[in-house]
Formats: sequence, C-alpha cells, structure tokens
Amino acid sequence: MAPVETGVMTASPLHIALISETFPPEINGVANTLGRLCAGLRERGHRLQLVRPRQAADQGQKSDDELLLTRGWPLPGYPGLQWGQASMHKLLRRWKRQRPDVLYIATEGPLGLSALRAARRLGIPVVSGFHTNFQQYSEHYGLGLLTRALTHYLRWFHNRSQLTLVPSASQRLELERRSFQRVQLLARGVDGQLFHPAKRSTELRANWGLEANDLAVLHVGRLAVEKNLGLLGRSFSALQAAHPQHRLKLILVGDGPQRTELQKELPDALFCGVQRGEELAVHYASGDLFLFPSLSETFGNVLLEALASGLAVVAFDQAAAAQHIRHGHNGALAMPGDDAAFIDGACWLLEDAETLRRVRLNARQHAGRQGWGAIVQHFEEHLRAAREHGEILPSE
Repeated sequence: MAPVETGVMTASPLHIALISETFPPEINGVANTLGRLCAGLRERGHRLQLVRPRQAADQGQKSDDELLLTRGWPLPGYPGLQWGQASMHKLLRRWKRQRPDVLYIATEGPLGLSALRAARRLGIPVVSGFHTNFQQYSEHYGLGLLTRALTHYLRWFHNRSQLTLVPSASQRLELERRSFQRVQLLARGVDGQLFHPAKRSTELRANWGLEANDLAVLHVGRLAVEKNLGLLGRSFSALQAAHPQHRLKLILVGDGPQRTELQKELPDALFCGVQRGEELAVHYASGDLFLFPSLSETFGNVLLEALASGLAVVAFDQAAAAQHIRHGHNGALAMPGDDAAFIDGACWLLEDAETLRRVRLNARQHAGRQGWGAIVQHFEEHLRAAREHGEILPSE
C-alpha cells in the first residue's frame, strides 16, 4: 500500500479500536477505505487495535495488542467474505485490560453488534460507519420482505453510537430521511500516485487486441446483480451503433457471482478477473471510457480511481458521482434509473476526439486534489470529538 499523506499531530495520540468484518487484503470498497484510514491514523501517531474475523491469509497468526482475531461465518453470495462471530465477552476482557479511548465500528454484523454492546457496558464512546447499503442489496437478492426489518435494525444500531459517518451527502440525506440521528460526512480519497494516466500500457492494450486509435470501454468492480450490469451490454451496443468509425472493446475487471452469466451475454468482452495494486492501476490507465451503472453504492471508490487514471466516466448522479463529476466537464451524469440518458452520455463522450481528451484531462485534475491526508485528519477529528464530547445515549 502506498504511503498516506500525513498531517501534523497537534494533540495527544488516541487509542482507537476499529471493528470490521472486512479488511485488506480482501478486495472491496469498505476494506480499501479502512486500510487507508488505519494506515493514516498510525502515521499520525495513534495507537490502533484492529478487531476482525480471521482470514485465509492468517494461518498461524495470533492475536496481539494491535490485532484481535475472531471466528467468522461465510457470507452468502460473497465468497471470501465473512460475518464476524459475536465476541462480546472476549471484547469485554480485552477492553477492561486495555481500554480504548474510542471505537470505530465499520460493519453492523454480529461482531459489530457485540462491540457496540461491550462499549456501552464499559462506557467507551462509539463512532460508527455506514459503508454498505445492505437494505438495498436485500431487494436485489430476492429478500425484499426483509428490507424494512433490516432498515429498522440499522437505524437502531447507528442511533446508539455518538456519530455515524457516511461517504456522501446523498447518503446522509437518505439516512436522515429514515430517522438516523447524528449523521456526518466523511469523504473518500484516492491514491493519485498509484492511479495515474502515466501507467497506460501499450503492451496490455495490445493483449486486449487494441491498436493506438482503438478505444477500451472499461468497467471495474464486483460482478454481481446489485451492480446493475445489464446496462453495460446495452450501453456498449449503443456505442458501437452510434460510432461505427471507432473500434471498441469492452473490458471488465473484477469477479463475482454474475460473471458466468455476463460472459454468455457479452461473448466479445474481455474478462480480466481480479486485479490488485500496480496491475489494477495499469488496467485503469489503459482504458479510455469508464462505465459505472451501479445504483446501490454508498460511495463507489472505483469511480475516483477511474477519474485519477484519466478516464472519462459515465455514472448516475448519486453517491461519489454526485460529489465528484460535473456533467460535461469531467464526465457524464444521468439521473438515477434513466438508462437512456446514461447511454446518451456515453455516446456524447465519443462524438469527437477533443471532447474525450478534454474530459479525461479534467477528470485527472479533479481527482489529483482528492488525496487521503485531509480525510484521515477529518476522521481523527471525529474520533477525538466523540471521546471528548460523548452524548448520553438511549438505553438498550
């Protein structure tokens, strides 16, 4: 992981316990964000204890003062990810012996719930993070009847923390509309040195079957039903019909339960599987146009990574796109659910070479100002305020 930009420590270090069901090297937006935040806090001099389920890479790893491993259960539909087992008594023992100043609970599963209850029993301030729209995902997986109950649980959970941090202004408004209390914004950043247009590879593009003037239409992310990937194929077909002068190739980076179905629907597309680190950055930079059709994101880290890599991005006007894309300046936006406008935006970007060049340049310039340093400092300020100005919370 590349170094995180650091700020100047102006107060005493905090002892922070961070609880999450997912963490690097697992690949998802939550794990990526938490990895960046943890690295940044440590570089700023804070003492950090990570509480998470044991991963496949943890063979022989034992818990210590900085890492508390718990058992986990497989998460249906998400191979490689787990629910953390409830561990309230283990947490009580650990925190009575080494009491944190403040907790950050990133996930609301059994492990997060046991951490919340242990903290309340010990009087430790809690900040929670709303990272994933589980209540929306339940609808996509045919569990719509559970949506109301899940929303009720999430509201109950987060309203028992001093503060809930969300990644986008639209998410904050949505939660407040659903009676979530004390919701604040914590933006996301991007590593502008790792994700950079200079990583563009003629060799990789040649492996994709592309020549210098051909265009790679890219998508990066989990290949799952909640990502609205049916729009990818329709958009690509429309691009081919609208711009027969261009030779286009659809490139998908990532994996997931919908991959086999998508490979049947898109026989001419290239499926590159999961890419990490430098290889992921090279894949981004070797593309030209980035399609992001998801309607279920709380943020969408891949969008910032695409902008930083100098790609022209097409997305719906919500979450990260609403915060970082100005339509016609550094990308194209469509109203959520307006597939025709999404397709029109993609087609507009390829109308002439100068439009595409200008939008890609503006995308990189904007993303280059979205480093992690200020975000880590803002996160620290929220944690410090929770410790110093904790509120009286409702009883169980």
